Amino acid sequence: MARIIAAEDEAGEAIPAALAVLRQARPVAIPTETVYGLAADATDPHAITGIYETKGRPRFNPLICHMADLEMAERHAVFDPVSRKLAQRFWPGPLTLVLPLKPESTIHPLATAGLDTVGIRVPIGFAGALIRAFDRPLAAPSANSSGKISPTTARHVDADLGDRIDLVIDGGPCPVGVESTIVKVEDGRIRLLRPGGVPVEAIEAETGLTVERIKAAGTAAIEAPGMLASHYAPNARVRLDATSVSSGEALIRFGSRQVTGEDAAATVLQLSASGDLGEAAANLFGFLKKADIAGITGIAVMPIPDEGLGEAINDRLKRAAAPREA
Repeated sequence: MARIIAAEDEAGEAIPAALAVLRQARPVAIPTETVYGLAADATDPHAITGIYETKGRPRFNPLICHMADLEMAERHAVFDPVSRKLAQRFWPGPLTLVLPLKPESTIHPLATAGLDTVGIRVPIGFAGALIRAFDRPLAAPSANSSGKISPTTARHVDADLGDRIDLVIDGGPCPVGVESTIVKVEDGRIRLLRPGGVPVEAIEAETGLTVERIKAAGTAAIEAPGMLASHYAPNARVRLDATSVSSGEALIRFGSRQVTGEDAAATVLQLSASGDLGEAAANLFGFLKKADIAGITGIAVMPIPDEGLGEAINDRLKRAAAPREA
């Protein structure tokens, strides 16, 4: 199994240990504020292939490249005025910008799935410190088998990928709990490619522009991670907007609304009793994992408001409930 080191260990081993793995062109699982990432050198094709092989990830699904700061990002991508304003406001943080690649960028085409654009994010905390020490961008999709539930604790990573990777850095539970929001600015218009940790309303308030949603999941071209229709999928069937629960189903609650047949549920998990969408987002993937237990007939999820972080939560749930892709 993987070695696990605390991000803030007293001996200061975490960053040197992670650097040693990265310099061998191997992936390392690291904490971010969104979910745990499977990080590797975004400039090295062997390292990127290691991510794909570890995750079993389709090669047409591009990877987000994580930077230490805006200055590093500017070495690799072209910023329009709106994208720069968003970067200055929301970085470091859970916002990914899809930008044109600079011709001189050293990011390898395997990381971008051959696109002439790249998704860039500046993460908070340990991940940012590691990138500064490595002095190269890290490609870092979620640290889970492709299509499965994203990990929000080191234990989640170890249970899924522990026999496939060398090192997990344990930074505790991820405070945001869903992946980053992904947007692309074109001709002064902002397109939402994936809802996530920064609410659309905050982006609109900062820019004064209306954010345009993409087409329904599965109908748009793959421009960014998380755009596959079936994604974040537990083994059990997921049923959304549930107002009742059947015997043998797991129930994921939200708020205080009553649910018919709750006493018959195999297990009951509460995303947020007070209806706090931030708390619900932080709990989402962990609870999907807890609900996906042996012998259940399915997972029933109560309705969640489609506003603020609720948009990101519902996006993940719809993908978890979608029919599996061949």
